[in-house]
Amino acid sequence: MRIAIVNDMALAIEALRRVVSASGQHEVAWMARDGEEALRLCHEDTPDLILMDLVMPVMDGVEATRRIMLECPCAILIVTASVDTHGEQVYEAMGLGALDAAVTPTLGPEGEPEGGRVLLDKIEHVGYVIGRSQPSKGSGYTMPPFDAERSSSEGQPPMVVVGASTGGPQALATLLSGFGAGFPAPVVIVQHVDPDFATGLAEWLNHRSELPVSLARNLQVPKPGEVLIAGRDEHLSLRPGGFLSYSPKPTNLINRPSVDVLFDSAADYWHGGGIGVLLTGMGRDGAEGMLALRRKGWHTIAQDEDTSVVYGMPKAAVTLKAACEVLPMPAIACAVKAQLKQK
Repeated sequence: MRIAIVNDMALAIEALRRVVSASGQHEVAWMARDGEEALRLCHEDTPDLILMDLVMPVMDGVEATRRIMLECPCAILIVTASVDTHGEQVYEAMGLGALDAAVTPTLGPEGEPEGGRVLLDKIEHVGYVIGRSQPSKGSGYTMPPFDAERSSSEGQPPMVVVGASTGGPQALATLLSGFGAGFPAPVVIVQHVDPDFATGLAEWLNHRSELPVSLARNLQVPKPGEVLIAGRDEHLSLRPGGFLSYSPKPTNLINRPSVDVLFDSAADYWHGGGIGVLLTGMGRDGAEGMLALRRKGWHTIAQDEDTSVVYGMPKAAVTLKAACEVLPMPAIACAVKAQLKQK
Protein backbone atom coordinates (compact mmCIF):
# COMPACT_ATOMS: atom_id res chain seq x y z
CA MET A 1 0.00 0.00 0.00
CA ARG A 2 0.97 3.66 -0.44
CA ILE A 3 0.99 5.12 3.05
CA ALA A 4 1.13 8.78 4.10
CA ILE A 5 2.56 9.94 7.44
CA VAL A 6 1.17 12.99 9.26
CA ASN A 7 3.08 14.03 12.39
CA ASP A 8 4.80 17.18 13.62
CA MET A 9 7.57 15.37 15.52
CA ALA A 10 10.72 14.52 13.55
CA LEU A 11 11.53 11.40 15.64
CA ALA A 12 8.00 10.08 15.27
CA ILE A 13 8.07 10.65 11.51
CA GLU A 14 11.37 8.79 11.23
CA ALA A 15 10.12 5.86 13.34
CA LEU A 16 6.96 5.59 11.22
CA ARG A 17 8.95 5.90 8.00
CA ARG A 18 11.28 3.07 9.05
CA VAL A 19 8.37 0.81 10.00
CA VAL A 20 6.62 1.35 6.67
CA SER A 21 9.80 1.08 4.57
CA ALA A 22 11.14 -1.99 6.36
CA SER A 23 7.92 -3.94 5.79
CA GLY A 24 8.86 -4.72 2.20
CA GLN A 25 5.19 -4.50 1.26
CA HIS A 26 4.41 -0.79 1.58
CA GLU A 27 5.86 2.55 0.52
CA VAL A 28 5.70 6.07 1.92
CA ALA A 29 3.52 8.20 -0.36
CA TRP A 30 4.27 11.51 1.35
CA MET A 31 4.82 13.10 4.77
CA ALA A 32 3.13 16.13 6.33
CA ARG A 33 3.83 18.11 9.52
CA ASP A 34 0.23 19.20 10.26
CA GLY A 35 -3.35 18.47 9.27
CA GLU A 36 -3.65 21.38 6.86
CA GLU A 37 -0.64 20.22 4.85
CA ALA A 38 -2.02 16.67 4.92
CA LEU A 39 -5.37 17.85 3.54
CA ARG A 40 -3.64 19.67 0.67
CA LEU A 41 -1.41 16.70 -0.17
CA CYS A 42 -4.33 14.29 0.07
CA HIS A 43 -6.19 16.32 -2.57
CA GLU A 44 -3.13 16.19 -4.83
CA ASP A 45 -2.23 12.52 -4.22
CA THR A 46 -4.72 10.42 -2.27
CA PRO A 47 -2.88 7.51 -0.59
CA ASP A 48 -4.25 4.11 0.37
CA LEU A 49 -3.79 4.86 4.08
CA ILE A 50 -2.87 7.83 6.30
CA LEU A 51 -1.10 7.39 9.64
CA MET A 52 -2.57 10.42 11.41
CA ASP A 53 -1.20 12.04 14.57
CA LEU A 54 -3.63 13.90 16.84
CA VAL A 55 -1.89 16.88 18.44
CA MET A 56 -0.36 19.11 15.76
CA PRO A 57 -0.13 22.84 15.00
CA VAL A 58 -2.33 24.64 12.43
CA MET A 59 -4.87 21.78 12.14
CA ASP A 60 -5.06 18.85 14.55
CA GLY A 61 -5.70 15.23 13.62
CA VAL A 62 -9.38 15.26 14.52
CA GLU A 63 -10.19 18.18 12.22
CA ALA A 64 -7.91 16.78 9.52
CA THR A 65 -9.76 13.45 9.71
CA ARG A 66 -13.10 15.23 9.38
CA ARG A 67 -11.99 17.30 6.37
CA ILE A 68 -10.28 14.42 4.59
CA MET A 69 -13.26 12.10 4.98
CA LEU A 70 -15.51 14.82 3.54
CA GLU A 71 -13.29 16.06 0.71
CA CYS A 72 -10.95 13.25 -0.39
CA PRO A 73 -11.82 10.17 1.66
CA CYS A 74 -9.29 7.43 2.28
CA ALA A 75 -8.42 5.04 5.08
CA ILE A 76 -7.08 6.75 8.23
CA LEU A 77 -5.34 5.09 11.17
CA ILE A 78 -4.84 7.28 14.22
CA VAL A 79 -1.29 6.96 15.61
CA THR A 80 -0.73 8.68 18.94
CA ALA A 81 2.06 8.70 21.51
CA SER A 82 -0.26 8.70 24.53
CA VAL A 83 -3.42 6.64 24.93
CA ASP A 84 -4.27 8.11 28.33
CA THR A 85 -3.77 11.76 27.40
CA HIS A 86 -5.50 11.77 24.02
CA GLY A 87 -8.36 9.31 24.52
CA GLU A 88 -11.06 11.91 23.91
CA GLN A 89 -9.57 12.90 20.55
CA VAL A 90 -9.09 9.25 19.55
CA TYR A 91 -12.78 8.41 19.92
CA GLU A 92 -13.84 11.65 18.29
CA ALA A 93 -11.63 10.91 15.27
CA MET A 94 -12.95 7.35 15.09
CA GLY A 95 -16.46 8.72 15.13
CA LEU A 96 -15.54 10.85 12.11
CA GLY A 97 -14.28 7.90 10.09
CA ALA A 98 -10.82 6.85 11.31
CA LEU A 99 -10.64 3.06 11.15
CA ASP A 100 -8.67 2.35 14.30
CA ALA A 101 -5.92 3.68 16.56
CA ALA A 102 -2.41 2.55 17.47
CA VAL A 103 0.45 3.73 19.67
CA THR A 104 3.30 5.55 17.88
CA PRO A 105 6.46 3.42 17.59
CA THR A 106 9.65 4.82 19.09
CA LEU A 107 13.29 4.57 18.03
CA GLY A 108 15.41 2.27 20.19
CA PRO A 109 19.06 2.75 21.22
CA GLU A 110 20.32 1.36 17.91
CA GLY A 111 17.78 3.28 15.86
CA GLU A 112 15.45 0.33 15.44
CA PRO A 113 11.70 1.11 15.72
CA GLU A 114 10.10 -0.35 18.86
CA GLY A 115 6.41 -1.21 18.62
CA GLY A 116 6.58 -1.48 14.85
CA ARG A 117 5.20 -5.03 14.66
CA VAL A 118 1.94 -3.98 16.33
CA LEU A 119 1.56 -1.10 13.88
CA LEU A 120 2.28 -3.35 10.88
CA ASP A 121 -0.42 -5.75 12.09
CA LYS A 122 -2.84 -2.83 12.16
CA ILE A 123 -1.79 -1.79 8.67
CA GLU A 124 -2.29 -5.35 7.43
CA HIS A 125 -5.81 -5.38 8.87
CA VAL A 126 -6.65 -2.03 7.28
CA GLY A 127 -5.30 -3.30 3.96
CA TYR A 128 -7.67 -6.23 4.15
CA VAL A 129 -10.80 -4.24 4.98
CA ILE A 130 -10.13 -1.73 2.17
CA GLY A 131 -9.35 -4.50 -0.31
CA ARG A 132 -5.63 -3.78 -0.73
CA SER A 133 -4.28 -7.03 0.72
CA GLN A 134 -5.21 -10.58 1.64
CA PRO A 135 -5.58 -11.47 5.32
CA SER A 136 -2.87 -13.66 6.75
CA LYS A 137 -5.29 -15.18 9.27
CA GLY A 138 -8.11 -15.81 6.84
CA SER A 139 -11.51 -14.14 6.77
CA GLY A 140 -13.93 -17.07 6.72
CA TYR A 141 -16.14 -17.50 9.75
CA THR A 142 -16.19 -20.88 11.46
CA MET A 143 -17.49 -21.03 15.01
CA PRO A 144 -16.14 -24.04 16.92
CA PRO A 145 -18.69 -26.05 18.91
CA PHE A 146 -18.68 -25.70 22.66
CA ASP A 147 -18.18 -28.81 24.75
CA ALA A 148 -20.88 -28.16 27.33
CA GLU A 149 -24.59 -28.81 26.93
CA ARG A 150 -26.99 -25.96 26.45
CA SER A 151 -28.08 -24.35 29.69
CA SER A 152 -31.61 -23.71 30.84
CA SER A 153 -33.17 -20.40 29.81
CA GLU A 154 -34.75 -19.99 33.23
CA GLY A 155 -34.10 -16.54 34.69
CA GLN A 156 -32.36 -15.03 31.66
CA PRO A 157 -33.76 -11.62 30.65
CA PRO A 158 -33.66 -10.41 27.04
CA MET A 159 -30.22 -9.12 26.06
CA VAL A 160 -29.01 -6.44 23.64
CA VAL A 161 -25.88 -7.35 21.68
CA VAL A 162 -24.19 -4.65 19.58
CA GLY A 163 -21.47 -4.66 16.95
CA ALA A 164 -19.67 -1.58 15.57
CA SER A 165 -16.48 -0.57 13.78
CA THR A 166 -15.64 2.55 11.76
CA GLY A 167 -17.61 5.49 13.22
CA GLY A 168 -18.69 3.26 16.08
CA PRO A 169 -17.72 5.32 19.15
CA GLN A 170 -20.05 8.20 18.27
CA ALA A 171 -22.80 5.79 17.21
CA LEU A 172 -22.46 3.89 20.49
CA ALA A 173 -22.63 7.14 22.46
CA THR A 174 -25.87 8.04 20.67
CA LEU A 175 -27.33 4.59 21.26
CA LEU A 176 -26.45 4.35 24.95
CA SER A 177 -27.55 7.90 25.75
CA GLY A 178 -30.95 6.99 24.25
CA PHE A 179 -31.41 3.99 26.53
CA GLY A 180 -31.65 6.12 29.68
CA ALA A 181 -31.61 5.01 33.31
CA GLY A 182 -33.45 1.88 34.39
CA PHE A 183 -32.79 0.04 31.13
CA PRO A 184 -34.22 -3.48 31.62
CA ALA A 185 -31.67 -5.53 29.67
CA PRO A 186 -27.95 -6.29 29.74
CA VAL A 187 -25.97 -4.76 26.86
CA VAL A 188 -22.86 -6.45 25.44
CA ILE A 189 -20.78 -4.66 22.80
CA VAL A 190 -17.99 -5.53 20.39
CA GLN A 191 -16.35 -2.41 18.96
CA HIS A 192 -13.33 -2.88 16.72
CA VAL A 193 -10.65 -1.00 18.64
CA ASP A 194 -7.09 -1.66 19.77
CA PRO A 195 -7.06 -3.20 23.30
CA ASP A 196 -4.81 -0.33 24.42
CA PHE A 197 -7.75 2.02 23.80
CA ALA A 198 -10.56 -0.17 25.11
CA THR A 199 -10.39 1.05 28.73
CA GLY A 200 -10.46 4.67 27.57
CA LEU A 201 -13.41 3.93 25.28
CA ALA A 202 -15.39 2.45 28.18
CA GLU A 203 -14.63 5.51 30.32
CA TRP A 204 -15.50 7.85 27.43
CA LEU A 205 -18.85 6.13 26.91
CA ASN A 206 -19.47 6.04 30.66
CA HIS A 207 -19.63 9.85 30.64
CA ARG A 208 -22.22 9.74 27.84
CA SER A 209 -24.53 7.10 29.26
CA GLU A 210 -26.82 6.90 32.27
CA LEU A 211 -26.00 3.20 32.40
CA PRO A 212 -22.67 2.04 33.86
CA VAL A 213 -20.20 1.09 31.12
CA SER A 214 -17.22 -1.17 31.79
CA LEU A 215 -14.98 -3.73 30.11
CA ALA A 216 -16.33 -7.27 30.13
CA ARG A 217 -14.55 -9.64 32.50
CA ASN A 218 -13.90 -13.30 31.89
CA LEU A 219 -16.68 -15.50 33.37
CA GLN A 220 -18.89 -12.45 34.03
CA VAL A 221 -22.66 -12.91 33.75
CA PRO A 222 -24.33 -9.89 32.03
CA LYS A 223 -26.96 -8.20 34.19
CA PRO A 224 -29.82 -5.85 33.31
CA GLY A 225 -28.92 -2.18 33.29
CA GLU A 226 -25.18 -2.61 32.70
CA VAL A 227 -23.11 -2.20 29.53
CA LEU A 228 -20.13 -4.48 28.92
CA ILE A 229 -17.56 -3.92 26.15
CA ALA A 230 -15.05 -6.40 24.77
CA GLY A 231 -11.66 -5.27 26.02
CA ARG A 232 -9.06 -7.78 24.86
CA ASP A 233 -7.31 -8.90 21.70
CA GLU A 234 -9.51 -12.02 21.86
CA HIS A 235 -13.05 -12.94 20.92
CA LEU A 236 -15.80 -12.30 23.47
CA SER A 237 -18.61 -14.87 23.47
CA LEU A 238 -21.46 -16.23 25.55
CA ARG A 239 -20.97 -19.70 26.96
CA PRO A 240 -23.40 -22.31 28.26
CA GLY A 241 -24.68 -21.01 31.58
CA GLY A 242 -24.92 -17.44 30.26
CA PHE A 243 -21.46 -16.19 31.20
CA LEU A 244 -18.97 -14.29 29.03
CA SER A 245 -15.67 -15.77 28.01
CA TYR A 246 -12.60 -14.55 26.12
CA SER A 247 -10.86 -16.90 23.72
CA PRO A 248 -8.33 -16.64 20.85
CA LYS A 249 -10.47 -19.15 18.90
CA PRO A 250 -11.54 -19.15 16.15
CA THR A 251 -8.08 -18.07 14.97
CA ASN A 252 -9.00 -17.69 11.28
CA LEU A 253 -10.82 -14.37 11.65
CA ILE A 254 -9.26 -11.05 10.63
CA ASN A 255 -11.30 -9.16 13.25
CA ARG A 256 -10.48 -9.86 16.87
CA PRO A 257 -12.72 -9.44 18.76
CA SER A 258 -15.31 -10.47 16.19
CA VAL A 259 -18.93 -9.32 16.16
CA ASP A 260 -19.86 -12.59 14.43
CA VAL A 261 -18.51 -14.63 17.35
CA LEU A 262 -20.48 -12.63 19.92
CA PHE A 263 -23.72 -12.71 17.90
CA ASP A 264 -23.49 -16.40 17.02
CA SER A 265 -22.75 -17.44 20.60
CA ALA A 266 -25.61 -15.28 21.90
CA ALA A 267 -27.97 -17.01 19.47
CA ASP A 268 -26.91 -20.40 20.82
CA TYR A 269 -26.36 -19.77 24.51
CA TRP A 270 -28.50 -16.84 25.67
CA HIS A 271 -31.94 -18.34 25.86
CA GLY A 272 -33.67 -15.20 27.05
CA GLY A 273 -33.47 -13.96 23.45
CA GLY A 274 -33.19 -10.28 22.76
CA ILE A 275 -32.12 -7.74 20.18
CA GLY A 276 -29.06 -7.60 17.92
CA VAL A 277 -27.84 -4.23 16.63
CA LEU A 278 -25.25 -3.78 13.90
CA LEU A 279 -23.84 -0.27 13.54
CA THR A 280 -21.56 1.59 11.14
CA GLY A 281 -18.37 -0.14 10.07
CA MET A 282 -16.17 -1.26 7.20
CA GLY A 283 -16.25 -4.90 6.09
CA ARG A 284 -18.92 -7.47 6.86
CA ASP A 285 -18.19 -8.64 10.43
CA GLY A 286 -21.49 -9.28 12.22
CA ALA A 287 -23.66 -10.00 9.19
CA GLU A 288 -23.53 -13.80 9.48
CA GLY A 289 -23.95 -13.60 13.24
CA MET A 290 -26.96 -11.31 12.90
CA LEU A 291 -28.55 -13.83 10.54
CA ALA A 292 -28.04 -16.51 13.22
CA LEU A 293 -29.76 -14.26 15.75
CA ARG A 294 -32.73 -13.64 13.48
CA ARG A 295 -33.13 -17.35 12.80
CA LYS A 296 -33.31 -17.94 16.56
CA GLY A 297 -36.11 -15.41 16.94
CA TRP A 298 -34.11 -12.35 18.01
CA HIS A 299 -35.17 -8.94 16.72
CA THR A 300 -32.35 -7.48 14.61
CA ILE A 301 -31.64 -3.86 13.66
CA ALA A 302 -29.07 -2.50 11.19
CA GLN A 303 -28.06 1.15 10.97
CA ASP A 304 -29.08 2.82 7.71
CA GLU A 305 -26.74 4.12 5.03
CA ASP A 306 -27.45 7.83 5.52
CA THR A 307 -26.34 7.87 9.16
CA SER A 308 -23.46 5.36 8.84
CA VAL A 309 -19.92 6.70 8.54
CA VAL A 310 -19.18 3.56 6.52
CA TYR A 311 -22.11 1.46 5.28
CA GLY A 312 -20.24 -1.83 5.17
CA MET A 313 -21.22 -4.08 8.07
CA PRO A 314 -24.89 -3.00 8.14
CA LYS A 315 -25.16 -3.30 4.36
CA ALA A 316 -23.79 -6.86 4.49
CA ALA A 317 -26.48 -7.74 7.05
CA VAL A 318 -29.20 -6.17 4.91
CA THR A 319 -27.98 -8.06 1.84
CA LEU A 320 -28.22 -11.33 3.80
CA LYS A 321 -31.74 -10.37 4.94
CA ALA A 322 -30.44 -10.63 8.50
CA ALA A 323 -31.98 -7.33 9.66
CA CYS A 324 -35.61 -7.11 10.71
CA GLU A 325 -35.32 -3.31 10.59
CA VAL A 326 -32.97 -0.79 8.97
CA LEU A 327 -33.08 2.47 10.92
CA PRO A 328 -31.28 5.82 11.20
CA MET A 329 -29.00 6.08 14.21
CA PRO A 330 -31.24 8.43 16.25
CA ALA A 331 -34.18 5.99 15.99
CA ILE A 332 -32.42 2.81 17.06
CA ALA A 333 -32.54 3.33 20.84
CA CYS A 334 -36.31 3.93 20.75
CA ALA A 335 -36.80 0.84 18.59
CA VAL A 336 -34.78 -1.27 21.02
CA LYS A 337 -36.81 -0.07 23.99
CA ALA A 338 -40.08 -0.69 22.14
CA GLN A 339 -39.03 -4.25 21.37
CA LEU A 340 -38.03 -4.92 24.97
CA LYS A 341 -41.51 -3.92 26.15
CA GLN A 342 -42.94 -6.65 23.93
CA LYS A 343 -40.69 -9.39 25.35
